[in-house]
Amino acid sequence: MRAWAVVETGQPLQAMDWPTPEPQGGEVLIEVTHCGVCHSDLHIWEGGYDLGSRGRLSLQDRGVVLPLAMGHEIAGRVAAMGPEAKGVAVGEAKVVYPWIGCGRCERCAAGEDNMCPNAARTLGIYRQGGYATHVLVPDAKYLVPVEGTDPAVAATYACSGITVYSAIRKLGDMPPDRAVVLVGAGGLGLAAIHMLKALGHHRIVSVDVSDEKLAAARAAGATETVLAAPGGGAEATAAIVAACGGPAMAVIDLVNGSATARFAFDALGKGGVLVQVGLFGGEITVPLPIMAIRALTLQGSYVGSPADLRAVMALAKAGKLTALPVSTAPMAQAGTVLERLRDGKVTGRVVLRAEAA
Repeated sequence: MRAWAVVETGQPLQAMDWPTPEPQGGEVLIEVTHCGVCHSDLHIWEGGYDLGSRGRLSLQDRGVVLPLAMGHEIAGRVAAMGPEAKGVAVGEAKVVYPWIGCGRCERCAAGEDNMCPNAARTLGIYRQGGYATHVLVPDAKYLVPVEGTDPAVAATYACSGITVYSAIRKLGDMPPDRAVVLVGAGGLGLAAIHMLKALGHHRIVSVDVSDEKLAAARAAGATETVLAAPGGGAEATAAIVAACGGPAMAVIDLVNGSATARFAFDALGKGGVLVQVGLFGGEITVPLPIMAIRALTLQGSYVGSPADLRAVMALAKAGKLTALPVSTAPMAQAGTVLERLRDGKVTGRVVLRAEAA
């Protein structure tokens, strides 16, 4: 098989020829047709994560081994199966749930692979992923039918779709006219707008530093937009409060850097919830008495579960979930797309298109 892999962090991806895996047991071999390019891929390509005063989380700290074909937003066709694989047939189109856990712990048994505390088997991070012609999936239970959806869009649901769906659910029950603030209007931000609309929410406040991305947010259905200065600060907080008509009760930070976390936290009203999703990096210092006096909630949210992917695909197939803007590029241009994403030149999502498509 052909793969486009990170061999050295920060350096161009290299095209590599590896043996095509032969599925054993319950494994399923997928011939990749589409694979999304995600901001999370940038952190792997660049070599780690900014932890603020606690230093840097390196790939080695996470257990990532190079060379690695990244890519966890995968759609493709069943190419082969192990003798114990059940419920799939060669040629079927599937979207792949990539956040695969150890398969043995309490969380995995409960269907919460993304919360597995042990040696995860995430595709594109700990195992070879979708920047390749083929990917080996440990079990057919991680495959969801594509039928009824554009496979290029369906691929993105395996990360951006379930990430925003899971984050929205963490806000709890909300009246449909309560303002929900989304910090960041990139691919995740636009996906969150579409998801909120699909779930019946009517007021969506989008915050970004780019006029172009805010225009895309308005086109997607944001009812209010806030142009924040790159450093955020008190002006961003005040603008968010004004857009909400009062302190914010529900904020999802899809950037989650030091500046965005600070102004998002400061915009919260009493009983407000801030869900932190992005991996931009840094840290936030929280005034502890304010946390108690205002009964605030800060909660991290890491992608979603297999059940979340099935729920998102059901929304899409029912016609309730508008597809986010997706453009495609040949798989061989994966490195160029990563550079565009790093430089902030991508609106919506870019999905790599394999020759098998």
